[in-house]
Amino acid sequence: MMTDRLVSHLRYGALAVPNFEVERDFFVNHWGLTEVHAEDGLSYLAAEGSTEPFILRLRRDDKRVDLAGFGVRNRADVDALAAKLHAEDVQFVHEPQELTGFSGGYGFRVFDGDGRVLEFATGYQTREARKIREREPIPSKLSHMVFNSADLNTTAQWYIDHLDFTISDSLVRPDGVDMMHFMRCNANHHSIAIAVGPHHSLHHLSFEMRGIEEWMRGSGKILRAGTRMIWGPGRHNAGDNTFAYFLDPAGNTIEYTTELAIVDDDSWEAHRHDISHLSTQDQWGTAQEMSELVARESFNDIDKGLFVAPPV
Repeated sequence: MMTDRLVSHLRYGALAVPNFEVERDFFVNHWGLTEVHAEDGLSYLAAEGSTEPFILRLRRDDKRVDLAGFGVRNRADVDALAAKLHAEDVQFVHEPQELTGFSGGYGFRVFDGDGRVLEFATGYQTREARKIREREPIPSKLSHMVFNSADLNTTAQWYIDHLDFTISDSLVRPDGVDMMHFMRCNANHHSIAIAVGPHHSLHHLSFEMRGIEEWMRGSGKILRAGTRMIWGPGRHNAGDNTFAYFLDPAGNTIEYTTELAIVDDDSWEAHRHDISHLSTQDQWGTAQEMSELVARESFNDIDKGLFVAPPV
């Protein structure tokens, strides 16, 4: 039976940062995004290879995850999803409505089980994408968004029960305890993932590059800009994608990746990968071994914005 979900894809991540100008400068002049709209204390950043009007929104405020934005196919599906979530007693930020922010659209916002804000929208203005040139070291699109949770399985189950996400693969300790779930809403191996953390926070935002050459050149460009690589370069087992993780100026972990696996949504069988196996962490063996010190870099600050809606 073919999987049919109301949520079609991950659109964008929105972060509040206290060092707003520094962050905007970093993402435009070093990371390779394009500012397409700006207001006082707000910046909307697009990827040249994506038709999404923006893939990252920055807002000047205390540090937090403002929201994760998802696409829905049409207005009927937006209304159907809203009705489903109401029936399941999910807490709404606002009902389906015409969206007045940059790029418009029709959608609504809710809190997930941990209190993060999620937006579901359709009918927004898209932009004209272009092909990323060979060896051009800039992101082509947003790949995925990963959250830390103090209650991994409860958080993952919320996305399964309410949004019909599916676990593609999991990372587990040698004793079988779950450490991370990679979750999909389409054929991409994962659009979000949930990781075990000491508190709820952003784990990382991942940006897709054109290919291996562009991924390596982008990583080198970021290193030369003086940004610290906290893990990589390497290639994961779960998802089969490359990884190079950096810390942005606000202390958020951000990733350049490429070649994330495309799975058969109906026949794919989830794997449970033992994190003690080095090939689980990095198939190539080029990255430093994952350790408690490396993992701690992506715990991030406690997100104090839970069950608090951003003002825009």
